[in-house]
Amino acid sequence: MTAKLLHRLAVIGLLALLAGCSSVLGPGVAVTQTNGQMAPLVSETGEPDDDIIGARENPKIIASYGGIYSDRPAEIMLAQIVSKLLSAADQPNTKFTVTILDSPIVNAFALPGGYIYVTRGILALANDQSELAAVLAHEISHVILKHAQARSNRIKTTALVDKVVSGVFGDDPSTDQSANKAQLSLAAFSQAQELAADKEGIMISGKAGFDPYAASRFLAAMGRFAQYTSGDVADQGADFLSSHPSTPDRIQKATQIAQTTFGAPGTGAQDRPDYMGAIDGMVYGDSPQQGAISGQRFVQPGLKFTFTVPPGYNLSMSNGAVVGVAGDGEAVRFDSATVPANVALSDYLKSGWIAGLDANTVQEQNVNGFETASGVAKTDQWNFRVEVVRYNGQVYRFIFAARIDSELFARGADQTIHSFRAASPADVAQVHTLKVKTVIAGPVDSADSLARKMGGVADATNLFYILNNLYPGDSVVAGQQYKVVVVN
Repeated sequence: MTAKLLHRLAVIGLLALLAGCSSVLGPGVAVTQTNGQMAPLVSETGEPDDDIIGARENPKIIASYGGIYSDRPAEIMLAQIVSKLLSAADQPNTKFTVTILDSPIVNAFALPGGYIYVTRGILALANDQSELAAVLAHEISHVILKHAQARSNRIKTTALVDKVVSGVFGDDPSTDQSANKAQLSLAAFSQAQELAADKEGIMISGKAGFDPYAASRFLAAMGRFAQYTSGDVADQGADFLSSHPSTPDRIQKATQIAQTTFGAPGTGAQDRPDYMGAIDGMVYGDSPQQGAISGQRFVQPGLKFTFTVPPGYNLSMSNGAVVGVAGDGEAVRFDSATVPANVALSDYLKSGWIAGLDANTVQEQNVNGFETASGVAKTDQWNFRVEVVRYNGQVYRFIFAARIDSELFARGADQTIHSFRAASPADVAQVHTLKVKTVIAGPVDSADSLARKMGGVADATNLFYILNNLYPGDSVVAGQQYKVVVVN
């Protein structure tokens, strides 16, 4: 990543710590089901503490990633793959709960207590069941190798992290930063643990009958996707890579493990047709239920509101919030918080959830018929302009951050809160859904001709190649299925 992008992500990371008790992306979540059962649910995985930690953090993880994505064919496929992997790992009585997260971010991880998560993003990127099996086997291996216990030990040190966080936010323990902190603290293992999980996962997936080379193949695909998304301020591709570093050395080691253990490529099933059938029609990118971005404008069709940020801000959705950056020193985060109706917004601003607030700057006003309040906060390195609005019983927050305060910065924050309004039917009609569709290559088709079926995405040809594990100059196979992204 470039230094500029790293700086942008650092700014967004600061704003991410300001996550509230609820997500702007919609209501609560339900448990993913397959045939009436938790999918897949296969006795306890470890110490009682693990079960307690997993059960506690599970809803926070689900909320921070936009909720559960319900897709019965994909759920059934996951259940079948996990069952095969557990048998191969000699863990037939072990209990795992696998959840599909409604997020375009490419990520998969496990919590203590046997909770495993895969995102829509990772399902869209994988090309066959063996690649998905490689991801799942890797996460199962973390649990088998007791890495989850090491992770739980890390959780016990979060009091030290809280002291650092309080330097930005104040000391109100009711502020729910746990959704985002959980991702950071629970998703990352040491490099040694990752390599150990790679080795164990390849052994398990290969023993289960899957292509053992799928792990190295998918690691390479994730690296390409990260490069494709490097211009996105949310950096969706880097989310997985931050906790599962995909280096050439790691890819090479995965290849060597497969070769040494299982021989030359060509062994093991890939099950591409079944995989393509399971993901056909799956939502791609941002869920329309979570909102849509068009330039500087955000529309939430479910909750029916819209707003516009000043020119120069590049918006994206990230973990239950809308975030954006302008230049190298400004950023904005939009999210929601649960505030009792009898609590004045001015009192909420002064309640301690943001450090450095100048109480004398807090003022209330009516904007477009809605109750609002604003204030100014300052820390050693950052200047904040905070605007909150009460709409349909929920409180929404605009948090602008800048290295240097200025009249232009203040005016931009004020213009944004004044742009907040109820969405009209015309606004909602502009929100479109992108979906993954499978197409069958004809005898005269080429990669470029299939890529032209793509719609609604940037650099469509390049994305087509990445999603289908192709490279420029590669031919397509007549009769084989390929993924395209289309506007529904």
